[in-house]
Amino acid sequence: MRTTFLPFSTPALGDDEINEVVDSLRSGWITTGPKVKRFEEAFRGYVGAPFAVPLSSATAGLHLTLLALKIKQGDEIITTPMTFASTVSMIILAGGTPVLADIEPGTLNIDVAKVAEKLTPRTRAIIPVHFAGQACDMDPLFALAKQHKLTIIEDAAHAAGTEYKGRKIGSLDSISIFSFHPNKNITTGEGGMVCTPDENLAEEVSLLKFHGMSREAWKRFAASGTPNYDIMLPGYKYNMMDIQAAIGLHQLPKLDSFIQRRTELAAQYNAAFAGLPELALPAAAPYPQRHAWHLYTPLVRTELLTIDRDRFMAELKARNIGSGLHYKAIHHHAWYREHLPIADTELPNASYASERILSLPLFPGMSDSDLHDVVAAVIDVITQFRK
Repeated sequence: MRTTFLPFSTPALGDDEINEVVDSLRSGWITTGPKVKRFEEAFRGYVGAPFAVPLSSATAGLHLTLLALKIKQGDEIITTPMTFASTVSMIILAGGTPVLADIEPGTLNIDVAKVAEKLTPRTRAIIPVHFAGQACDMDPLFALAKQHKLTIIEDAAHAAGTEYKGRKIGSLDSISIFSFHPNKNITTGEGGMVCTPDENLAEEVSLLKFHGMSREAWKRFAASGTPNYDIMLPGYKYNMMDIQAAIGLHQLPKLDSFIQRRTELAAQYNAAFAGLPELALPAAAPYPQRHAWHLYTPLVRTELLTIDRDRFMAELKARNIGSGLHYKAIHHHAWYREHLPIADTELPNASYASERILSLPLFPGMSDSDLHDVVAAVIDVITQFRK
């Protein structure tokens, strides 16, 4: 058994990131400043987005996007139950009503046919989540949106570097919202980015992110700036800092190599687990796409074991293997059970996955030896608790 604990994920940070943060600390620009602008331009260029707005988190991006779209009480927004709670929470906090459509059993992405069934005259937008870094099938979603005059907001928190039919997520005719949390494919510590082809929406999100101020705060204190400003609307405090962007400036050029290593590790997992009926492995989408492999999320077929998923994770931990839970389905959380009650039979695929999914360690710094330790531990748990 492994003698040291292997975490589910660790960020791949090097001297370049550290030195850039130190440079920011010494420069005096520790909050929003020129490095945020540089990172914004670099990320926008990488994904091919006409406009990009850097923020403190992807959650902030979801919130401000919905506010900029003027979501009002009674407006319905269709999304997936297999996502982090912020996707749905922001719909509620913006005044909208979340409507959950079931997922595909293999990819765990939202099922477009189920989205179509949930449409009503009150539907305003669809929020697909590119689960684990694999692109949703966007063309039929765009067709639905065009037919019913809806907005597509891509929750791209997992999808930095993901491609759909040869185009990077972030470059499509939609709003895309990325996360740079420490367990994502690149990090800025905390942070997010809204990418959009809509200049007006980008301008409103920019205003909302910093008190509704008519000019970015750091520019007022630059040599060429003026201290005067105006408040154009009531806003929030969701700005990214230069300390964060300093990390991102050196993470972004490494993203493709990070994804390459994640892809290699995922392929090794798939090969090692191929003969185990107790695991349902992540399925590949049937259309051209580049999977960013943010997560590796098999389903533990607990019906073939004598333990449940939580005990399975505990057994891995006892063998010094960390794991994550991405995700417990939205309708299984206490608040949503009370305020948005949905029977498991209405979302059968999400309900099945919610009780069985786990995330195995997957990060660029993992060695092949680390992966072999994970595989050995998983097989050992299955062998011990197989029916």
